[in-house]
Amino acid sequence: MDLFEKDRQDEKTRPLAARMAPRDLEEYCGQRHIVGEGMLLRRAIEADRISSLIFYGPPGVGKTALAMVISKKTGARFVRENAVSSGIKEMREIMKAAKEYRTIKGQRTILLLDEIHRFNKAQQDVLMPEVEEGDIILIGTTTENPFFSVNAALISRSQVFEFKPLDEEDIETLLKSAVSDTERGLGKEPLNITEEALRHLAKTSSGDARKALTALEIAALTTKPSPDGKVTITLKEAEESIQKKAVVYDKDGDAHYDAASAYIKSMRGSDPDAALYWLAKMLVAGEDPLFIARRLVICASEDVGNADPHALLVAAAAMQVSDFVGMPEARIPLAQATVYVACAPKSNAAYMGVESAMKDIDSERIQEVPDHLKDASYKDARELGHGEGYKYAHSFDGHYVEQDYMRKKKRYYFPTDLGCEKKIKEWMEKLGGKKT
Repeated sequence: MDLFEKDRQDEKTRPLAARMAPRDLEEYCGQRHIVGEGMLLRRAIEADRISSLIFYGPPGVGKTALAMVISKKTGARFVRENAVSSGIKEMREIMKAAKEYRTIKGQRTILLLDEIHRFNKAQQDVLMPEVEEGDIILIGTTTENPFFSVNAALISRSQVFEFKPLDEEDIETLLKSAVSDTERGLGKEPLNITEEALRHLAKTSSGDARKALTALEIAALTTKPSPDGKVTITLKEAEESIQKKAVVYDKDGDAHYDAASAYIKSMRGSDPDAALYWLAKMLVAGEDPLFIARRLVICASEDVGNADPHALLVAAAAMQVSDFVGMPEARIPLAQATVYVACAPKSNAAYMGVESAMKDIDSERIQEVPDHLKDASYKDARELGHGEGYKYAHSFDGHYVEQDYMRKKKRYYFPTDLGCEKKIKEWMEKLGGKKT
């Protein structure tokens, strides 16, 4: 057996995800905000003029893959290490060799350090002198936020790029390429995959290309061939290989809006169990957590309103936290806020009030602001009668004084007897009594 034959056999035993790693920028899929046409990093890679870089983002989105593309494009010496298995001794040896290469051959060294957040402060400090001198161009990859897990000194000497989960379209592109590629993929096998199965793998992989390709490989290896020898991967095999059941849910179709409608109406109807079920269905189907959070905030204002003003604060906080932490953790604040809104006393009095007022604006003559309420802060406003006769409420007992705030009086807000709104109603009735 010659060495080339051995290499070919070793290649076959590598996981499909590793075999399908991009060889150049043209094969690289996703992260257009970083390496799209005309983007800064793409220009730097093509010109072989990169500086130290920190790539961070979730697993399987192309951080190491892009670093390896750079390794094939650059004229610099390339060294790859993993912080899990390397220590200070290995780093010192790499630093020493990098300095010698630059001194003797004038060649800089690119060090790809996977999982850089695994290094403690002392280990990261070892990298500093050579990075500072330019002997080493560091490319660190991490799933942790580098602003918390990487030394500030290294951060200040590096460009930080955030990698996003891949779009479903990108995952589908990678899967189709793996199925058809006869050199590195599954193209030599009598293999078919249905569009339904393909979409399911793309949707349920959560933007993780490695997860999608691994599931495809498992399905291809374990699906029993038909009598003619062909292997067909259907939705059933796709579900089994990625261990996620397909949820009937079209983000642009009726199922999308029906689930959201059921979610809102369950909260409005004070049924926390049903609300949690519809929340779970949307999340499992891959719905955008912010789409859900926006509906949650509207429900808290429209359907709970002033019966419990805290509901809006809880919902708004859940929306902000969901955006900050992302999935899968976003399900927790969304669930907490969903239960709060569902269990809160309900009132749509404020919502109905503004609807009624807007109807009057549309159908009746629009009222002019009374003179005593007009802005009197600018020069000569008083000469126009603006502000004349205005009574400052805080100057009177109970911080209330009777005066007209509309030329044509009409009532729009009718507080209920529920929750905090009951107190509001009692207070307004008390103020009304002062008028008599």
